[in-house]
Amino acid sequence: MTGAPKPFNLIRWFAVLSLITIVIGAVSMATILSHFLAEEVLRRDAMLTSQFIVSVAENESSHFGLPRPSSVAELVAGTVGADLLGIDDQLVTKAKDEFFGHIRILPDVLLANVYARDRTIVWSHNPSAIGSRPGPHDELEQAFQSRILVAHGFIGRHRHTQSQFLLGQPDHYYVENYVPLYDSYGNAVSVVEIYKEPSGLFATIRRGQVLVWVGSLLTGLLIYLALFWLVRRGSVLIKNQQQQLVDSEMLVMMGEMAQAVAHGIRNPLATIRSSAELALEGDEQLARKSANDIIQQVDRLSYWVRDLLVFSRPPDGVAEQVDMIAIIRDTLRNFAPRFERAGITPQWSEPATELPKVIGNQALFVQAFNSIIANAVEAMPKGGSLSISTELDTARRRLRVSVSDSGVGMTEKQLSMVFKPFHTTKARGLGVGLALVKRIIERYDGSIFLESTENQGTRVHMIFNPAG
Repeated sequence: MTGAPKPFNLIRWFAVLSLITIVIGAVSMATILSHFLAEEVLRRDAMLTSQFIVSVAENESSHFGLPRPSSVAELVAGTVGADLLGIDDQLVTKAKDEFFGHIRILPDVLLANVYARDRTIVWSHNPSAIGSRPGPHDELEQAFQSRILVAHGFIGRHRHTQSQFLLGQPDHYYVENYVPLYDSYGNAVSVVEIYKEPSGLFATIRRGQVLVWVGSLLTGLLIYLALFWLVRRGSVLIKNQQQQLVDSEMLVMMGEMAQAVAHGIRNPLATIRSSAELALEGDEQLARKSANDIIQQVDRLSYWVRDLLVFSRPPDGVAEQVDMIAIIRDTLRNFAPRFERAGITPQWSEPATELPKVIGNQALFVQAFNSIIANAVEAMPKGGSLSISTELDTARRRLRVSVSDSGVGMTEKQLSMVFKPFHTTKARGLGVGLALVKRIIERYDGSIFLESTENQGTRVHMIFNPAG
């Protein structure tokens, strides 16, 4: 027997799944925002650095009376000379020195290099680097070949060979900025390369990232707590409503049971009373007949009480392997005298191949099958035919047992109420037979359903789980 399925625990599932979802969402959001914060702050710092250097170059050109704003950039790159600009060499040297002096005093700088168009370092914080040419340098080439104002990266301390010229080793990371300087035609003729370790800026970024992470996690926690409270509150309300519904259904069932019992025992009690009154008259033959009537009515009441007791107790049969073919064979043999009296012809052919046993309980399945056959017999008061078939569905691993009768059948309304406890159309019935059969079969993960047409008969289908 397979165990009964555990009830769905809404609180537990919500607590686990919502926590995982919110944590993933909070961590993802914090990661994205932290990265964006660092990139944006570094971009703004690089932009300010670039604007400062370009502004210095233009101001120096204006300060020394050079013919155009790009003159200092062209002088640094060596693309023009003093003769082309109409000034003396001393003024050119002074303009270049002042420009380099402004770069030298930039804060947080680990190294600054100025490249000419041929990629030669024409000035550097580290004098040993002047006149050298670095190896392959993608960022430098990008700055020369494009019109990007600033290229920057948040990189490690030993990314390429230029790091060996740094004036000091950074504690953690440094920012590498490239500032192209343009001639009067808009072409990059020189590039200023700056390695910076803005510790204050990094501290600001770290504080911002901490705030982002703390804010994201606290927000996720507040959302989780709010949702958890809401779902827990809803779960309690649903549970209370379910309990109220169960109580209401129980009251309704008790009312139906009381009505069925009252209706059922009223006639037997009236018969017993009248029989007892007749027995008091002293006629021996009449007293004997009255005594027999009293015994029959008492037996009838005992039968109803037994049905009530059986229905009120949940089936507690231990699961075992049950041979349904043997049950069908024994039931037909036991009902044979009743079939003969009622004029009913049973039709059943034992399967040629052995069918597998099913999961269930022998005694409970015998009781259920007997109830199905008894209902079929009562549905044919004028006789008829009763057929039984068995079918094994190998694809879904199900054994189907069908019982068909040619009796009075049922209307659609009667068919919809057939499994409702204490609902019956029989004068002598209590209405718990099919309801009990359904409980027995479903206890072992089986199922039962009916097909019926008024005045044409009824077909009962029972589905069982094969063992093994």
